[in-house]
Amino acid sequence: MNTKDTEKTDGTKATPEAGGEAAATPSAEEGTATATATQDGPTTHSDGDVSAAPDAAGASDAPDAADVTDASDEADEADEDLEEEAAAVAGSSGLLSAAAGVVAAGLGIVGLTGSWTGRVAAERETLLGQIETAEGGSTAERISALYGDAWHATALVNGMFALVALIVGLTVLTRPGKPGWVRAFGLGGAVLGGLGLLISIAMYFDLILSLPAAGS
Repeated sequence: MNTKDTEKTDGTKATPEAGGEAAATPSAEEGTATATATQDGPTTHSDGDVSAAPDAAGASDAPDAADVTDASDEADEADEDLEEEAAAVAGSSGLLSAAAGVVAAGLGIVGLTGSWTGRVAAERETLLGQIETAEGGSTAERISALYGDAWHATALVNGMFALVALIVGLTVLTRPGKPGWVRAFGLGGAVLGGLGLLISIAMYFDLILSLPAAGS
C-alpha cells in the first residue's frame, strides 16, 4: 500500500510535474512571443525612424524654399525699382519735350517779329555806315551803308532765331509718345520758324523789297 501510495503519490507528483512542464511550455512560448514583441518594438521604432526620414528631408528643404521666396521678393523689388526709374526718366523726358515745344513756338514768333538783338545789330551797321560815308561817297554807297546793311543785319538775326525754332520744333514732332498739346507746340514752333526763315532769306537777298535807288 505504501508502494502504491508512493507510486500513486509519485504519479500524482509526476502529473503535476508534467503539468508543470506543460505549464512551463506556454511560459517559454510567451517568453518567445515577448522576445519577438521586444524585437518587433525596435523594428517598429526603426520603421518610425525611417518614416521620419522624409520629414527630416522636408525640414531640410524648408530653408531652400524660404531662400527661393526671398530671391523672388528681391527680384520683384528690383523690377519695381526699374519701373520707377523708367517712369522717372519718361517723366523728365516728357517735361523736356514740353519745354522744347514752348521754346520752339517762342523762337518762331521772335523770328517773325524781330528782337532787340536784331535792332542792336541794325543800329551798329548804321553807325558803321555813317563812319564810312563821313568822308564822302556816292549816293548809292551811302544808301547801302546806312540802310541796306542795317536791313540785312536784322534779317540775318531774325533768320537765326527762325532756324533754331524750326529745328527744335521738328525735334519735338519726331519724338513719339508725347501728349497732343506738346506736339501742338512743336508743330507751331516748326511752322513759325519755317515762315520766319523764308521771310528772313527774302529780306536778306532783297527779294521782297529792294534797296531804294538814288533817282527813284
